[in-house]
Amino acid sequence: MAEQAQRLGQAVREELARRVVGQAEAVEGLLTALLAGGHVLLEGVPGIAKTLLARSLSHAVAAQFRRIQFTPDLMPSDLVGTSVYDLKSGSFTLKRGPVFTNLLLADEINRATPKTQSALLEAMEEHQVTLDGETIPLPEPFLVVATQNPVEYEGTYPLPEAQLDRFLFKLTMAYPDQEEEVRILALDNQPSDPAPAYRISPEELAAARREVTAVVVAEDLLRYAAALVRTTRGSREILLGASPRAAVGLVRGSKARAALAGRDFALPEDVKELLLPTLRHRIVLRPEAEVEGREPDAVLRQLADTVPVPR
Repeated sequence: MAEQAQRLGQAVREELARRVVGQAEAVEGLLTALLAGGHVLLEGVPGIAKTLLARSLSHAVAAQFRRIQFTPDLMPSDLVGTSVYDLKSGSFTLKRGPVFTNLLLADEINRATPKTQSALLEAMEEHQVTLDGETIPLPEPFLVVATQNPVEYEGTYPLPEAQLDRFLFKLTMAYPDQEEEVRILALDNQPSDPAPAYRISPEELAAARREVTAVVVAEDLLRYAAALVRTTRGSREILLGASPRAAVGLVRGSKARAALAGRDFALPEDVKELLLPTLRHRIVLRPEAEVEGREPDAVLRQLADTVPVPR
């Protein structure tokens, strides 16, 4: 049984609930990505608590947190660092950028130029940064939470497919309902920000991740995940289907979801539940499908219904 992962998940949920109202899907997605070792793209309108959610996660996991606002004039060196000449010593010293952290919030990532966006590729995929020919490992755990708004596209640079494929999940955050909004107002009316009741140590997180690695995925479940991904490559509505990396991410996320439920084996429900967050940003619809008003989520749900679910 994945007891450590289940216990960690419950502790993080309780801690996030003290700061963030609602947004259950985003909370579960972030938690699953944390255990699976993947990065997350958060999409939602301004003021929906995207930054608060990422910061609250760092508080719950005792992780170093850094936030960087992506703007058109942001340079790659502002992100990863650069060599600075020291007049006293007469030599260059390495000045590390904000990417050297545990949880990096890349706020409004699509407002930076493609050159700056690409500076994150090596960090996200290999957890390292190369500066002046020197390869420097990033601290562990390392998680990128990037945000973007579904509005105000003027002055933005859409993320290239290679960049999007590095994100394990794309999570959407919606407006709260009336009761949730009242709770938000009540929480904001408190005299001070609540201190963390319990913080997950790096050792506890590492133990939970080991349990995720040990989760068993049967061969028929692997075939099911592969079939779901492959359907996106033969659809008449999809111009670009999901890559093999998407299938790997789907299985990895399913193992983390199973561990959070206290199981040491994955179920078809784990795979199907994570299909949308894993694939919605990895497919490109054909122009005629977009003209008809089709959305990636709707297309993926329709395709998933054509694949038999293993028993």
